[in-house]
Amino acid sequence: MADYDFYLNGYHGGSIPEGEWEQYRARAVDQLEKYRRLYTVTAPRPDSEAMALCAMAEALYGFDLLANGEGGPVQSAAIGSVSVSYGSTAAQAVDLTPKGQARELYRCASRYLDIYRGCG
Repeated sequence: MADYDFYLNGYHGGSIPEGEWEQYRARAVDQLEKYRRLYTVTAPRPDSEAMALCAMAEALYGFDLLANGEGGPVQSAAIGSVSVSYGSTAAQAVDLTPKGQARELYRCASRYLDIYRGCG
């Protein structure tokens, strides 16, 4: 399974602090178990499952940051008398509804795993 070392060195992640990794990994594992109950899930490569768990954990972490007002694109920056804005309202339009989050978690998992309805 994906541990923090794999997250850093195999997946090449870095968004999730080590102290918070386990809670997000556990939530990703729960989501993958749900997919296995509903769908046929196969791993095309030996590290596919670990990669999917890392992707879902990062998405969950990002959702929590956005929900707490701590994440998202920079809207403006100022250095002395020079001020510049970055991003747009379209860039901030992340769907934080349960349905939107479920869609993103499925997208993250299916990037690394083959997930489909039917017999295997």
